[in-house]
Amino acid sequence: MKQTVRHWLWLFAFVLMPLSLATSVGHAQPSLEAAANQLAVVKLSKLDDTLEHLASKYADDTGYFPLLEYLLSGDLYKTKADKTLIRIETSEAGKNAYNPVTGALIGAVNAGDVRKIRINNKVRSLLKKMIARASLNHQSAEVRSAAVQRLMKKASIDDIQLLRQLRQRETDSTIQGLIDTTLAIADLNDSARRLSALSVLDGRLEPEVKNVLISQINALESSSNPADKLFVAEARNVLAGIEGEIQFYEYLQRLFFGVSLGSVLLLAAIGLSITFGVMGVINMAHGEMIMIGAYTTYVVQLLMPQSIEYSIVVAIPAAFLVAFMFGVLLERSVIRFLRGRPLETLLATFGVSLILQQLVRSVFSPLNRQVVTPDWMSGAWQINPVFSLTYNRLYIVAFALLVFIALLLLLKKTPLGLYVRAVSQDRNMARACGIRSEWVDMLTFGLGSGIAGMAGVALSQLTNVGPNLGQGYIIDSFLVVVFGGAGSLWGTLVGALSLGIANKFIEPVTGSVLASIVILVFIILFIQKRPKGLFPQKGRSVD
Repeated sequence: MKQTVRHWLWLFAFVLMPLSLATSVGHAQPSLEAAANQLAVVKLSKLDDTLEHLASKYADDTGYFPLLEYLLSGDLYKTKADKTLIRIETSEAGKNAYNPVTGALIGAVNAGDVRKIRINNKVRSLLKKMIARASLNHQSAEVRSAAVQRLMKKASIDDIQLLRQLRQRETDSTIQGLIDTTLAIADLNDSARRLSALSVLDGRLEPEVKNVLISQINALESSSNPADKLFVAEARNVLAGIEGEIQFYEYLQRLFFGVSLGSVLLLAAIGLSITFGVMGVINMAHGEMIMIGAYTTYVVQLLMPQSIEYSIVVAIPAAFLVAFMFGVLLERSVIRFLRGRPLETLLATFGVSLILQQLVRSVFSPLNRQVVTPDWMSGAWQINPVFSLTYNRLYIVAFALLVFIALLLLLKKTPLGLYVRAVSQDRNMARACGIRSEWVDMLTFGLGSGIAGMAGVALSQLTNVGPNLGQGYIIDSFLVVVFGGAGSLWGTLVGALSLGIANKFIEPVTGSVLASIVILVFIILFIQKRPKGLFPQKGRSVD
């Protein structure tokens, strides 16, 4: 009897087990991939409810955060045939579809077979908040920092509560400061906490801090409440300190931009200074050597489409060689026949500059060309919320100093440098000593043109490349040479940096055009007192 009962129990177990498994599977939560497909079928008016559901169920899923970003950026589509949610990337080969959750490649699609997932301003605002909340728990400190900064602009009560929880477990000191600032901004609306919040906000340079302090002062300055008056007085002191620091860093920012402009002027003018100091030639085609270097950079990138990161390293020597050859050709074909006739040389080189500009227009068209900046030169070093140093300008400053040091060593430590200095100081005596002055002239002119070509490489990272690129710097280059002293490397360095910094400090007050006029007037007055510049060259030929 007991065996019979046991057999019946085993029978019931085998019968009920598949039913219980089927029931449990039926009630299991679907995957994010399956749930996200609701975005492809739901109406726009219900899209926010679907997103809230995804947030409540799948916020910890690794595919949740990218899914929100794809929807916000407009990369999510649905197939017209079966309403499947996909992400589309467009390339030169066409459109490729990917699974928006797993990232797996689905295959090529036609534009007519898909329809974009539309969102409105309401959904867009919701997505930004959801992305900010999801970012707060991200593994990357950079992502968490950006999320706190987004919430700093406008945080809800739920956001503040979430930030308080995050503050307890956050270990990064920078993010801790951002969270404390955001919480302090929220506490300004609490009369019991706002004074203590001011101590947290003191010295914070985020724009939101300054804006909220101004709004709080404007709202309470007419109040007769003693507590409000005390708060307004303290807030004014904090605001004054913040504005003072912001002004200080604005001056530093102008100084940095002035140094970077001076570095470009140094590269553009240093070759002109050597050429003018040795040969006494006013080369109006010097700006076109800069242009040739910039176009060489553009061509190098066309030849290295898969190696853009290294193209700039190849472009520097290539631009030097191309501009050097153009300079040697110009000196051999035009300049050497006009030696000692500065007016004719000026007119001839001006004609050459027009020919080179038209040549570039014929080969590359008159349209500007954009040179891609490598990733390692992109972005900025963010020192604080109001002061940052862009990497491309930092590299240009370093590059200009390296070129200056290399040229200084070349002129001081090599036989060519000795010959150049000898010819520039006394050409006849140098020739009497056996120095081939014509050979020195050719190499000097080529060297100056090659350095101008490298200046074109630097400029290609700051602006578009066009036929008139060099014309914007030829006048400034001559001003640097006149101010610093023709043929003087140190004079060119001091002159370039001085004019670059002066321009950036005068420009905000007078405007760019008037700033150039002010500097020009200063140079005219300066050469009345010192016609040979800051560092005049010495020698019999000069005298």
